[in-house]
Amino acid sequence: MELLFQNVWLVPFLPFSASILLGLNLFFFPRSVGKSRHICSFLSISFPTIAMIISFHTFWQQITGSPIHQFFLSWILSKTVILEIGYLIDPLTSIMLILVTTVGVTVMIYSESYMFHDQGYIRFFCYSSLSTASMLGLVLSPNLIQIYIFWELVGMCSYLSIGFWFTRPSAADACQKAFVTNRIGDFGLLLGILGFYWITGSFEFQQLSERVLKLLANNQISIVFINICAILLFPGPIAKSAQFPLHIWLPDATEGPTPISALIHAATMVAAGIFLVARMFPLFEMLPLVMGIISWVGAVTAVLGAGIAVTQKDLKKGLAYSTMSQLGYMILALGIGSYKAGLFHLITHAYSKALLFLGSGSVIHSLEPIVGYHPNNSQNMNLMGGLRKYMPITALTFSFGTLSPRGIPPFACFWSKDEILINSWLHFPFLGFVASFTAGLTAFYMFRIYLPTSEGNFRGHIFNRKYQDFSPVSIWGENKVSKKIEQEKKTFLNRSLTENLLYPKESDNNMLFALIILAIPTLSIGVIGEFFPQEQLDSDFLSNWLHLSVNSLQDIHSEKFTELLENAIPSITIAFIGILIAYSLYGSGFYGTIIFSKLKKFNFSIFVTKSFSLYDWSYNRGYIDELYNLLFVKTLRFYTNYLSLIDKWIIDGIVNGTGILTFFGGEALKYTEGGRVSSYLFFLVSCMFLSFPYSYII
Repeated sequence: MELLFQNVWLVPFLPFSASILLGLNLFFFPRSVGKSRHICSFLSISFPTIAMIISFHTFWQQITGSPIHQFFLSWILSKTVILEIGYLIDPLTSIMLILVTTVGVTVMIYSESYMFHDQGYIRFFCYSSLSTASMLGLVLSPNLIQIYIFWELVGMCSYLSIGFWFTRPSAADACQKAFVTNRIGDFGLLLGILGFYWITGSFEFQQLSERVLKLLANNQISIVFINICAILLFPGPIAKSAQFPLHIWLPDATEGPTPISALIHAATMVAAGIFLVARMFPLFEMLPLVMGIISWVGAVTAVLGAGIAVTQKDLKKGLAYSTMSQLGYMILALGIGSYKAGLFHLITHAYSKALLFLGSGSVIHSLEPIVGYHPNNSQNMNLMGGLRKYMPITALTFSFGTLSPRGIPPFACFWSKDEILINSWLHFPFLGFVASFTAGLTAFYMFRIYLPTSEGNFRGHIFNRKYQDFSPVSIWGENKVSKKIEQEKKTFLNRSLTENLLYPKESDNNMLFALIILAIPTLSIGVIGEFFPQEQLDSDFLSNWLHLSVNSLQDIHSEKFTELLENAIPSITIAFIGILIAYSLYGSGFYGTIIFSKLKKFNFSIFVTKSFSLYDWSYNRGYIDELYNLLFVKTLRFYTNYLSLIDKWIIDGIVNGTGILTFFGGEALKYTEGGRVSSYLFFLVSCMFLSFPYSYII
């Protein structure tokens, strides 16, 4: 066992090694991409698989009673500063290791087929492996400095992955947007880390909490200053986990390949922010003001994300706003002190959302040959429908993914979301109302996503005839595809539509295998603790250390199964109300029509003035991007242009004017200097005579 703990560093090192090997192969043998695809995919899958096995073994050792393990190596030693690197193995770490490795391996298996014909195949696996390694390093970090290093690596990997198809302007803009937004949060995080180091003299989590508690108990530090430092820490998780107001990057992050979206939304980027808040929870718990801010930020994010998701036509963007809303639930739970429910929801949501994104990727992958490769077509739910008939396995697993966030038992998210709703009502009724209202919206938009994609008739042909912007566009930009090839594709597709209509078909076995694997925890992870042999476990393990017991039903709800379901009737009722409303708007009557016009026709005038449309507000993302563009981008450009004019005409004018005056003065004086002594004497005497009357007057 000791040998295992000493070698747990292999968990992040293995996917990092895979990334390095792939990068070296791409650098030294750039023309061998086609020949080395299978080798590269094997490395990308096998190395993280070994890391996953080690993670499972570590988790088993933890749940069978092994103590918390820490390992440190000295990094910087001086009289004033001591920095150490190492790793920390505790229940939170072991669970996060399993989450990241299982989702990471599943995404790699899926991507082997999804990305096979892409020009950047090896580069994709290089980025994905590095992203997984960075998140694993962050999870194992024992102090804030090491977390910050891996925090930035996770951000860098997300920047590279989102901009994977960088020749597409929208993808290039999206990765820059994510980068800039996260820099704002990371700057605050860095200030908070430095502030707590100034207070406590340590970066280690346990020492931070103990020393802050001691200082507060003895009134040796200002409570105001500690609150400021804690609030400065929070912008990092706000940006990383797409919380309001730094959430704007997450929907645009879907510009990257769909497997990357699954990785970001389930196991890496957004999970990092939740993990940091959970890791710092003992410190935040001492500061009621900070906990209040955390809870309200989570509540606003949850309802905002759900409110925007209800009108999105883009499949991946709808799922992105769903992620934003569910992340708000997690932050809300942590803010009200419901640590176990927040982390449980992180786990259940991760598998559900990975399944949803990979399912959407299967749909998009099947539609692209029919409607074109541009996201406006292949991700448009208006062009889908009837996929349950043509892609039964994808549709079934996708339905599992939508049932889970809706809060339908026995799917995973039901157990964690129900706990958050109960604790929200107990903590503060208005927060409970917000959480319950968001649960209804979640059930509505999730069913709204499922119905037009899987049920009814396939609508791709109808829209292809109506709109002429469906021609295939290369993901590498128009400059990479010759006009001749593009015209041949368009002619072939038009002939296919008139002679032999194309229909979606089921994805290949690798992609389906990944979907089925993710469907298992999505269906069963919430109830697995009910039938787990309790005599094999330390019953106090997660309830005492993590507050999230593997005996999830008893320890989370402290009730028997039937009593639990009885108490869950309100949340289930809310979910079914949302489903019924969605069915009434998008039920059997919408098939073959423009489905999303129905919600727009719904009369919202009883709630708002006629000059304002809730549909338009939601469809345009709450106009938040436009507001930020006005407040920051345009304002900054205005002041930049204004300062540029000042610099050009005033500052440069003074400098240039001085130079010009000196130049002309010199030009004038040079004619008075002929080199003759008699001329100098004449000039001197003349000046003396001219100054004589002035001297006489004085």
